[in-house]
Amino acid sequence: MKKVIALLLIISATYSAFAQRNLVRPEDVKTFLGTKTYVVLEDNPMSGYNVEIRDAVERSWKITPFEFITAKEFENVRNDINRSFLVLIQMKFDGDKSTPIYNFLSVSLGAAVKKITDMPDICSMPLSYQGLPEESYSFKLEGIIRFMQNYINAINNDPKLIKKDAFNFYNKNSKDIKTKELWVTESGLEKNTRALTDIRKNYKHNIKVVNPEDIQKAIKEKNPNVLYLHKVGPEGSRMQWRVWKMIIGAGDDNMYYYDQHNISKSEGDGFLAKDFKSINK
Repeated sequence: MKKVIALLLIISATYSAFAQRNLVRPEDVKTFLGTKTYVVLEDNPMSGYNVEIRDAVERSWKITPFEFITAKEFENVRNDINRSFLVLIQMKFDGDKSTPIYNFLSVSLGAAVKKITDMPDICSMPLSYQGLPEESYSFKLEGIIRFMQNYINAINNDPKLIKKDAFNFYNKNSKDIKTKELWVTESGLEKNTRALTDIRKNYKHNIKVVNPEDIQKAIKEKNPNVLYLHKVGPEGSRMQWRVWKMIIGAGDDNMYYYDQHNISKSEGDGFLAKDFKSINK
């Protein structure tokens, strides 16, 4: 049998509507798990993103063998159906009243299509609004990569988990948040929930407001007692629409909470009071 090769790609791509991407098929997951993974770095040799993704993959990419290659090499192979990719892509959503563009990290299979977003999608994670500094998410890259492997293994073991709202099934774990310590950065909180006195009105369990470096350290050390908030929002930029909120284990790479909302007068950029109420069990 011909050996299948996978490509782990870190590259910017032309955006298209995320809502149009097809659900992964169980057989596509099996194909991906049989691959070797090539990590493609950005062309900019000074990119901090390259440093973080290289370190994250070398430390924590366990699901397939891997090797680093250039973005130019990727362009010659991305249409190969015997390859797969982890692609940093830019996407927008159909039907949005405004036109924000988001950065997603997406595991995709190779296909002879023009748009990267037309490739079969196995797992995608929102990272940031386009144009924001990579520092807004780079400190969490190792944790995000480890979680994506967690998700791929989960849907491989139980294909019934493959649904349109991919991560909702993890909310069953929210009851266990109280057994850990929740770490959040100030920028991850909606402005009306940033004071500890306000947080404690809605959340009675252990929580710390920390620096990004603290979360990165907990992820690297696989601290079993820490959960961290991965929030994706506009961070003060003009394009304001969606906010994603995920709570992930620094030690077990499991997800404990997933939700998203559209920014409005009553719901701003960050983890909301109602989110704290939801996990206050």
